[in-house]
Amino acid sequence: MPSLTPEFVAVGHVTLDRFGEVTRPGGAALYAALTAHRLGLSAAILTSHADDFPLDLLPPRIEVVSVPAAETTRFEHRAEGTERAMRVTAAAGPLAVRDVPEDWGAADIVMLSPVIEEVDPLVITAFTAGSIGAAVQGYLRRLDADGQVIFQPWASPDVVLDHAQAVFLSLEDVNHDMEDVEEWFQRVPVGVVTDGHLGAHLYVNGECYRVRPRRTREIDATGAGDVFAAAFMVEYRRHGDPWEAAAAAACAASLSVEGEGWATVPDRQALDVALADYRRSV
Repeated sequence: MPSLTPEFVAVGHVTLDRFGEVTRPGGAALYAALTAHRLGLSAAILTSHADDFPLDLLPPRIEVVSVPAAETTRFEHRAEGTERAMRVTAAAGPLAVRDVPEDWGAADIVMLSPVIEEVDPLVITAFTAGSIGAAVQGYLRRLDADGQVIFQPWASPDVVLDHAQAVFLSLEDVNHDMEDVEEWFQRVPVGVVTDGHLGAHLYVNGECYRVRPRRTREIDATGAGDVFAAAFMVEYRRHGDPWEAAAAAACAASLSVEGEGWATVPDRQALDVALADYRRSV
């Protein structure tokens, strides 16, 4: 019997992320799907990985469809001052339109979540019924000869910009250069640029608004931008108000950094409490 259509689908590599001597599961698609799951949606991931990826650590209700690969995508993370540096030591397979399960095309919410150009932009055309978001950091990265992750201009944004309802990236993703970003955001209903503890900027029909941060105690910022994007899409689909969605996303991201990995990605109750406090603090 085919599975029911998930309400939230994330597309991108799950990863094995090394921090010093510690290796743990990660990837933008994983953080996005976990956020949706904890906020009460049925969630699924289209990905690619090898047998060494510990699927048993994910909540069992998150459906995973994987394109087989000889290796799982592996990142080595290190801090360089206030910036982070990453090196890719292995990569799983590419993800294409043909890999999308037929019954997933009607998903309520879709997040394209590439980490290193693994998602063919045409994948976005396989989804027709719901709200489509794109966290585009993976299209803004390439690897040098040593596997170091470095910035590259987004070579082919048209397909994504023509189909996405919302586009997400960070200032770090674009080397703090907003010239192209502002042009992209003229072509989509909603765009968001996150800036860590300083909050974010929300673009609605090309007009820019500041999203203030929620005060937090940062332990681990890994995945915070992905949590922001997923929470935004969940709340935007729920209420249709981008400003309310951005406030909820800011709270969700700030909660997620208060523990290691995905430990403090919020559930609905935790997010509602934080959001109420955030609104009172205006």
